[in-house]
Amino acid sequence: MRLHDGNDPERPREKLLARGASALSDAEVLALLLGTGQRGASAVALASRLLAEAGGVRGLLDRPAPALAGLPGLGPARAGRLVAALELGHRHLAQGLARGEALTDPALAGDYLTRRLRALPYEVFACLFLDTRHRVIAFEELFRGTLDGAEVHPREVVQRCLAHHAAAVILGHNHPSGCTEPSAADRAVTARLRQALSLVEVRLLDHFIVGEGPACSMARLGAL
Repeated sequence: MRLHDGNDPERPREKLLARGASALSDAEVLALLLGTGQRGASAVALASRLLAEAGGVRGLLDRPAPALAGLPGLGPARAGRLVAALELGHRHLAQGLARGEALTDPALAGDYLTRRLRALPYEVFACLFLDTRHRVIAFEELFRGTLDGAEVHPREVVQRCLAHHAAAVILGHNHPSGCTEPSAADRAVTARLRQALSLVEVRLLDHFIVGEGPACSMARLGAL
C-alpha cells in the first residue's frame, strides 16, 4: 500500500508542501517516513496503529533500533529510517546551539539536554562547554551510571573544561524515574562542581535535571 492509499482526502506529502509540516498529524508525519504501508493498510493506517500501541510519538521513538525493528510493519530498514530521522533532529538542534551566537536563553540549553538525555534508561551526566561569549564549544557525556545514579568526578569535569578552553559550562543529567526534583546528592555535587570550577575560573551557569516535562533548572531554584 502506497503512502496515499487510504481514506484521507489529502495526501500527507501534498498536504505538507501546501500547508507546511505543522499541519500534519503525528500519524501523517510518521507515514511520510515509513513511505508505504503493508498489505491491507495504508502508510497512515500503519502509522496510526504503531502510535496507538506505543502510546504516542515518544513511546515509539524512545525505543532502540532493535526494538523498533521487531514491531509488526517495521523491520530493520524502516526502523533505521526512524532512528536516523530522530538523530538528524538532534543534530539540527545541536547546530542551532553552535552557530556562533551567544546562548542567551537558558531554556534552549534545557531543551537540548532534554532531547539528548530523557529517553536513556540509565543516568548520564553531560556538559555543554561554552566560550567567553557563551557560545557552545562542545557537548560531551562524561559519566554513565545505573537506573538510579551516576558517580560524578569534579576533577574530570575540570579537566574537560580546560581541554576545551571553556570559560563557562552548563551541566545536565537525567533521572530515568522521570522525576526532576533535585535530590540532596544533586545539590551536593552541584556545589562541589561550582567550587572546583571556580578555582580554574570557569563559570557554572546552570545544572539541568532531565525527566518528564520541562527540565529542572538548578539556577532557577537558587542552588547555584
